[in-house]
Amino acid sequence: MSTARFQSTADILDDWRDVVLSGKPPTLYPVGTGELGRIEIGPGLVTLIGGAPGSGKTALSMQLVLDALAITPSLKALVLNVEMTPSILLDRQLARLANIDLTLIRHRRLTAEHAEAVERSMQALEDLADRLAFVRPPFDLANVAASADAFDAGLILFDYIQRVSAPGEHGDRRGAISETMDYLRQFADAGVAIIVVAALARSKDSKGRSSYTDGISLASFRETSELEYGADDAFIVAPEDNAENEGEASSRVILKHLKSRHGEAKDIVLTFDRKYQRFTSAEPAGPAPRADNGKLQAALRAMWDKARPAQDGEGAE
Repeated sequence: MSTARFQSTADILDDWRDVVLSGKPPTLYPVGTGELGRIEIGPGLVTLIGGAPGSGKTALSMQLVLDALAITPSLKALVLNVEMTPSILLDRQLARLANIDLTLIRHRRLTAEHAEAVERSMQALEDLADRLAFVRPPFDLANVAASADAFDAGLILFDYIQRVSAPGEHGDRRGAISETMDYLRQFADAGVAIIVVAALARSKDSKGRSSYTDGISLASFRETSELEYGADDAFIVAPEDNAENEGEASSRVILKHLKSRHGEAKDIVLTFDRKYQRFTSAEPAGPAPRADNGKLQAALRAMWDKARPAQDGEGAE
């Protein structure tokens, strides 16, 4: 016979009242300004970001992590990426900060005209180097937990979750993902901020063709429903008007906000510049209810001043 376990409201009312009236908001790590500033990343929160192959979900998640580090000097971040090495991920950040075509960086075709932008951007990355770490294989939760404890990480990025191994044996992939999300919720409950990048499942469009972008919903996450159930916020990076535009140099995308456990789900319109692997707000920002936007802008500006990216077309072929 089970033992009853419950807590009456009378037992928690005084502590709850004190917290509500304290005026102290929950801890959040701002990840940008403008519309990007509305994305809530913080201790106890699991933020899910999905997208089709080539949609920019890795670029977006890494941008959020790097800008969070720039804005919050006390924060440390641990990145698990099962498909890209740290060198490749840093190549992308160098392109973003220096405003240099990623192709030139990837093929090591930098010239003297790039020297100033590269030096300043590398200095900006060096300033964050002691607070950014990358998980080495094996890519399993036991290694992540040990690495996060050793590094004292306050933010962990999983990219992407379907490739991260959970302890024990599982009958199918869905069961493994369910177990993994259970562990990530435990990480969050221990006071860590979690960003989870996830692959999407294909669906059929109106003409019966396989598509990642037709009818996007929470069900689009592969191995649903445990992914969206375990997340506090769920986003999907989608081309505007469902256009298949991943080959274009720059395009407007919708960061579809499909779930918000703690507030209103509201889509964010962004511009994704693929050449520089950079997301920017495509619409004016509304009021910032939870942070001093001037301080956020100053923190990011300090990082960007070190990089001082050239104008488009300047310092690049």
